Amino acid sequence: MKSETGHQIIQLSESIHSEKDTINEHFHETYQILYVLENEGELNLSGKKYSFNPDQVAFIAPFSKHSILAHTKLAILVLEFEPDILDSSIHKEILDKYLTSSQLIQVNQFEAMEIRQLLRKMLYQQSLGGNFDRVGLQIYLLEILYLLARSQQEAVITDANMLRAEKLKKYIDTNYFNVMNSNDIAAKLGVSSRHVNTIFKEQYNKTPLQYLTEVRLEAAKKLLMETDKDIISICFEVGFESLSTFYRTFNNYMNTSPKKYRAANNHTLL
Repeated sequence: MKSETGHQIIQLSESIHSEKDTINEHFHETYQILYVLENEGELNLSGKKYSFNPDQVAFIAPFSKHSILAHTKLAILVLEFEPDILDSSIHKEILDKYLTSSQLIQVNQFEAMEIRQLLRKMLYQQSLGGNFDRVGLQIYLLEILYLLARSQQEAVITDANMLRAEKLKKYIDTNYFNVMNSNDIAAKLGVSSRHVNTIFKEQYNKTPLQYLTEVRLEAAKKLLMETDKDIISICFEVGFESLSTFYRTFNNYMNTSPKKYRAANNHTLL
């Protein structure tokens, strides 16, 4: 598809819709990036419905069916471009890896601000209308696609880290008596102890060693309440290397000693 001047299409337009307006289901042969400027609506994309709110971005691949319902007066910027306008290497590294299908992309506040600024620049560049200014449009388009791809990459990393953290938590839950230190924990995931601490804390607001200590102490409390095992046996059974460390840690955690805790809670010894 070419414009009237024979150029490949890359254009930015504003689409304003009154309250309750509906854009019926349709598709385009081009790519589209929709950016909500004001108010709210509903986006139906490839059969799925999404709330469409300010600073949200919809990436729409060619021939993807979509429709929009405006809940209030809805203002959207529509960036349209042809597949062939991008260099094949850019297409491969960005579209084919991170923007393979139509989707609503969740960008953070800073990414949204960057995209908004780039769209402003595109509107100005487009108003100039010269061939050189079309180069500017392509540059800004690439920056926007890069930001969208980066947000998708970050989402993939976040999901992967979440799975790692969950895997580690389950490992600690079932092997708390065997874990020696942070290096031992990191080895189970094949990453550095620093990275383990970061991803675990992001997910659970504590380090793996802090969680390990909590699990051990909860196990110790249960044994103190429900059995008559010697405290030194309980200490080693739950994974502590020395009785003094166990007493100190227990006292810091429970504000009482293991012996006093047992006296107050183990009714089987009465």
